[in-house]
Amino acid sequence: MTKISNFVWFLFFCFSSFAEERWTQFLAPNPLSKGAVVEDWPRFNGLADNAKSMESPLLQNWPADGPSLIWSLEKGDGYASPAIMDDILVLFHRMNGREVAEGRDAISGAPLWEYSYPVDYRDRYGYSAGPRASPVIFQDRVYLHGVTAWLTCLDLKTGKLIWKRDLTKEYKVPQYFFGKGSNPIVCGNILVLNLGGGDRQCMVGFDRKNGKTLWILKDDWGASYSSPVLAKIHGRLVGLAMTGGESRPATGGLLIFDPKTGEKLIRFPWRSKKYESATACPPVFLGDQYVFLSECYEKGSVLLRIKEDFSYEIVWENADIGIHWMTPVENEGYLYGVSGRHQQGAEAFCLNWKTGEVLWKEFIAWQETIQGRELKLQLFRASWLLLENRFLSLSEFGSLLRIKFSPSGWKIEARSQLFFAPEAWTLPALSRGLLYIMQNDTDRMSGRSSRLLCYDFRGQ
Repeated sequence: MTKISNFVWFLFFCFSSFAEERWTQFLAPNPLSKGAVVEDWPRFNGLADNAKSMESPLLQNWPADGPSLIWSLEKGDGYASPAIMDDILVLFHRMNGREVAEGRDAISGAPLWEYSYPVDYRDRYGYSAGPRASPVIFQDRVYLHGVTAWLTCLDLKTGKLIWKRDLTKEYKVPQYFFGKGSNPIVCGNILVLNLGGGDRQCMVGFDRKNGKTLWILKDDWGASYSSPVLAKIHGRLVGLAMTGGESRPATGGLLIFDPKTGEKLIRFPWRSKKYESATACPPVFLGDQYVFLSECYEKGSVLLRIKEDFSYEIVWENADIGIHWMTPVENEGYLYGVSGRHQQGAEAFCLNWKTGEVLWKEFIAWQETIQGRELKLQLFRASWLLLENRFLSLSEFGSLLRIKFSPSGWKIEARSQLFFAPEAWTLPALSRGLLYIMQNDTDRMSGRSSRLLCYDFRGQ
């Protein structure tokens, strides 16, 4: 970096220190390498909706205290991931009794715009009262699905309101266990949402430009916390949605539907019979005709083969592989994920997704020194991204690891404890070589409250 650019950053840091108390800048990121491959991160699970990124080169190793921290921003309640497009980052969270969307400069963290509205929600189980669904950016618009089912569309560059709808009022959407939390998905000019309305209004397609309802898929199954995905099966574009909200008797499962019309193509029951079970793992599309499903309360995992006439057959089932909320990732014919409903019982696994054979299923643990104390830490439940054929893992207590997974086992290649705080359940986001991580609770090491952390993950 040149002396001039360093001086510009110095002036910018000086100015920013007076601009906003929540926002702290530390360093300028390294420049992107010549020929770097970069991507936007427009929604939960990234550009390809599979927790993978094609970005390169990326950081291979880092010191024990973690990659270089570029900036941080104190945030409110919620579990939503940030979304990034055209160097604009959108953060969705709850502060001072309002759900807040903030547009930020993705590189510096500088504020660009803000939009908010009052929200009245209290989690019955004591979890965060903020939004669960992440912002969705498509072209020049931002779509938000709040914890009380407000659906909002904003202009990406200005944050100006374009349209909004109170879905709870309009469709009699129940609160469900933890409020509303499924991420919408865009198919052309249609915004698709796992709604779970009161009058069997299971899935809904909205005109993304003006918010008008275009179609309603009727079904008894309620809304889950799993996010719908798009897939091309036998040459036909379809939507895959795991449903299963709060109901007695407990019902839910996979719906395969036409995202343009709402036509229901397949209905496959796959949900625990237990009343208090919340499906959150998204469907994983594998190849031209296979769909993997998982839940952690009773049923476990299953692989379906979808036939050309859109009937289906079960290829295999495994009740011992039960994913709570993370997105399992496919790599070279194998599926990698974390099985387990609770922290202590969570095990990483590798399975051959075509046969269902589990190659290994193990606790991943290591020794760590935290504030002078030697502790044995564990991966617990975790989220991960596949980057340059390595897995970047964020544990639910703030451990960041670079792990080489293979059918024969695993090896930790780099690690650090970024913070020590529970409920780090939010998938990291990566765009233009910068890694964004959400600390959703108070850091027990530093005492710092919830933050969005931006790290330099650019390689050379």
